[in-house]
Amino acid sequence: MITQRELFIRHVAQTSPFPLALEIERAEGCYIYDTSGKKYMDLISGISVSNLGHCHPEVVAAVKEQVDKYMHVMVYGEYVQSPQVQLAELLASVLPASLSSVYFVNSGAEAIEGAMKLAKRCTGRKQFASFKNAYHGSTQGALSLMGDERLKQPFYPLLPDILSLRFNQQDDLQLITDLTAAVIVEPIQGEAGVVLPVSDFLKKLAERCAATGALLIFDEVQTGYGRTGRLFAFEHYGVVPDILCLAKGMGGGMPLGAFISSAKLMSFLSVNPELGHITTFGGHPVCCAAGYATLRIILAGDMMNMVQQKEKLFAERLKHKRIKNIRVKGLLVALELENFEQNKKVIDACVKNGLIVDWFLFNMKSMRIAPPLIITKEEIIKSCDIIIDCLNV
Repeated sequence: MITQRELFIRHVAQTSPFPLALEIERAEGCYIYDTSGKKYMDLISGISVSNLGHCHPEVVAAVKEQVDKYMHVMVYGEYVQSPQVQLAELLASVLPASLSSVYFVNSGAEAIEGAMKLAKRCTGRKQFASFKNAYHGSTQGALSLMGDERLKQPFYPLLPDILSLRFNQQDDLQLITDLTAAVIVEPIQGEAGVVLPVSDFLKKLAERCAATGALLIFDEVQTGYGRTGRLFAFEHYGVVPDILCLAKGMGGGMPLGAFISSAKLMSFLSVNPELGHITTFGGHPVCCAAGYATLRIILAGDMMNMVQQKEKLFAERLKHKRIKNIRVKGLLVALELENFEQNKKVIDACVKNGLIVDWFLFNMKSMRIAPPLIITKEEIIKSCDIIIDCLNV
């Protein structure tokens, strides 16, 4: 009889030659359970998606309630749907006044694509700037912005006229000119291995954009929704973007993204031409119901302060002679080891011992730690002990 694993390999398109291929039975809180009953602590949250843990009961209840009312009824923007309206209003209430108009999409890459189209339409310009070691998605526009040629070249030609700047290098900001439609940046570089902005780099970037008329787009797909100890990472740095892109943790485990700007800028997508940006499933009512519940839960408690306390606990517990460096902001952590081979060995040992960790796309010698924000101090201590034990092997 053909096994589920064999069918997975045969019929589910693969993204790598050697997928982890855990057979998942269920997931709850910080844990995933495979079909043999083995329990894994999920220390990466499905890559910063399950910020409230897996199957948070209030999010599940919101999904079930909405499913009983209606699911898809019409393409985005044509009908007034309460889950969309409620989530958009709540988002606007916690964002600066200049970020008051929300366009819902399905994913982070789609948010980036929409933001790029909006920037072109608003400025009349075609050039974009992004940063080396940046990751913004795998669709062709987003891929054009990626800061790694190895992953881009097989898919050429991509969009022309893309400037590739060095993150934290103020001299490169002079390359931004009145030809630049927008600069797209992760306020904290994720796949580069949690690279934080130095000094006033983001403020200098915002000043250069303002001086040249280029829009500033923040990609907070990975850092948004409390991951860094603030609801949005830009709050740490005193810079408000012209366009904000969100996804991952936004939907509480459901596929949901958004790009957000002012009503004035967003209005460009509705004229010359009408339907300047459309989506069938973006802002799906079930996903928006989950997103609304997720944001309400985050805002209701003391989660942001707790994230900052948990950040300190990780930093205190993760000390070992093989750890060359630790970079951390909230519950986004990179443990830098000697090389990829050592990192992979430790990661494999962790998984074998029931702890799911990973590496970063553009920093393969660093271990990714990004647990659900609800992780307890006891679970942090336990997970750190497993990592230290695996480093000793």
